[in-house]
Amino acid sequence: MSGHAELAQVWPRDGALRLVGRLHDHEPEPATAAAWTLRLTPRGAAGERALCYPAPLDGMAFDASLPVADLVPEGPFEPPALWDVWLAPPEDSGAGLRVGRLLDDIRGKKKIMVFPGQQVTRGDLTMLVRPYYTIKENLSVEVLPGR
Repeated sequence: MSGHAELAQVWPRDGALRLVGRLHDHEPEPATAAAWTLRLTPRGAAGERALCYPAPLDGMAFDASLPVADLVPEGPFEPPALWDVWLAPPEDSGAGLRVGRLLDDIRGKKKIMVFPGQQVTRGDLTMLVRPYYTIKENLSVEVLPGR
């Protein structure tokens, strides 16, 4: 699948992560627009499964949200837990289109565009969930020990 999902806005707040953007260099099938999903895949975590959330398209635009608490793995894990973010049509059994911000002239977003983290508490464990740009300008989410 060619193209990517170009981010316009990233809103990490109120226990959720909201992503707004549009498809770039990919023409979706109009009949599938309502069934697209935001897919988060765990990086390097054996046995972890992808998390999927509704991300219906409005033409080429998407606006999707997910609860950040879902990204904190159940049971013990070795921090950080890393999740890669994708946008996928219903017939795509792979990852789909990578979500990122490639079309602006800002390079090195990983060091200059820092998003706030949100605390998630489970029992006596507090974790910090924070979206970030990778060195390839794609969006990922990390889960780290909180304060």
